[in-house]
Amino acid sequence: MTAHQERKHALLSASGSGRWLRCTPSARLEEQFPDTTSEAASEGTLAHELAELKLRHYADTTNFTRRKYAAAVNKLKKDPQWKDEMDRYTEEYLDYIRTAALAMKCTPSVRVEERVRFARYTHEDPGNQVEGSGIADCILVGGDTIHVIDLKYGKGVQVDADHNPQLMLYALGAYDACRILYPVTKVKVTIVQPRLDSISEWECSLEDLLKFGEYVKQRAALAWEGKGPYNPGTDTCRFCRAKAVCRARADHNTKLAFGIGEMPPTITAEEVGERLLALEDIAKYQKDLQEWALGQCLAGKEVPGWKAVEGRGSRDWTDMDAAFETLQGSGIDGALLYERRPLTLAQVEKVVGKKEFQETVGEYVTKKPGKPALVQEKDERPAITNKITAGEAFKEEI
Repeated sequence: MTAHQERKHALLSASGSGRWLRCTPSARLEEQFPDTTSEAASEGTLAHELAELKLRHYADTTNFTRRKYAAAVNKLKKDPQWKDEMDRYTEEYLDYIRTAALAMKCTPSVRVEERVRFARYTHEDPGNQVEGSGIADCILVGGDTIHVIDLKYGKGVQVDADHNPQLMLYALGAYDACRILYPVTKVKVTIVQPRLDSISEWECSLEDLLKFGEYVKQRAALAWEGKGPYNPGTDTCRFCRAKAVCRARADHNTKLAFGIGEMPPTITAEEVGERLLALEDIAKYQKDLQEWALGQCLAGKEVPGWKAVEGRGSRDWTDMDAAFETLQGSGIDGALLYERRPLTLAQVEKVVGKKEFQETVGEYVTKKPGKPALVQEKDERPAITNKITAGEAFKEEI
């Protein structure tokens, strides 16, 4: 088992801290549900392994030579999950680390896939090498600064580094390990999501990090005992293994769906905003329930009022080349059987590479405005409006 695969076994894991810090009893509740994986997770594991090889070669070319690096990468390429785009995306991650290291006041120590222990903040268990610890993708330590850098290969949810509890726990563990050698006063955390073209950075003082550690101690004590109030919500429940059948979440969403009360003739903009936030999790909850119920039915268990059936199937060739040869042999013009289509702009950029694409054909690209979308106010994109400004209304026509 690789380091990347064993990250998920701790009860109070750093990766799950965003959940158990908010909803302390969820940690024990999850124990009764299997820790499943997915194709996307397996793909992410492979990308992390490639990123680790690149980073080790960058940090220690003497021991991890070009020859060793090439042999290890070639081995990864035999994995069924391998995609050529992984090379480009992980290179963007490595480029960020190179730049960050050069920007530090002195040459930093580069820690690659290092297990950091934060058990004194979560749960003291010296004999357990997994509990109370986590494996950080990259840690730069130099002078008065600890910089924790995390690669997120997924493209579903953009993750913010601001007060990110996973990376703050890694920073606490890194500080405990190096505080004797380095006069640390500043902590920086970064999340690199190359498939979303996102780099999120956040800094805090050592004092603020240690205050966070005290907060973790209080919450972790409750979580370890399975105590404290449940706190269901969109972000809290997203990756919880118990989310489909959690009673607290069920009651929470039922109250939101049916307990709003009689609608007045008109509602205010403030009420609209409040209700949009309140109802955000209901659609997700329904989908989680459906997936859980389908799994039960497929396993031969009964979910009253529901059953699993075969969905609409699709047809496919057993041998397309042979079929087309037969059709052409019967007199069908081969030109009728094929379509010639250009690649999309995004596909061309992937084939060529972002930098070369911009240099060679960037002048032929224009960005059309996207369809207006409603998002929460915390979204970083600037607000738009259809309202015409006075300047636009009275500007002189040329």
